Amino acid sequence: MSLIHNERTKLLANALDRLSTASVAAGFIAPVSSFAGNSAFQMSLAAILSTAAWLVGALILHLAARRALGGLIG
Repeated sequence: MSLIHNERTKLLANALDRLSTASVAAGFIAPVSSFAGNSAFQMSLAAILSTAAWLVGALILHLAARRALGGLIG
């Protein structure tokens, strides 16, 4: 039973970590790259707060993945 539990735990941790990577891409890389081509580089406060929220969400998901891996049975 411990092998099944470990594999399910690893699958959960991988899914959470992939979701955190997607959050970084959606909330940070995409907005920054869209502003990078603009000669008048000016991000609004809403864009900055939105980017920060996406990054915090990604960090929380990554930490949740790490915590899930702590539940592996040795």
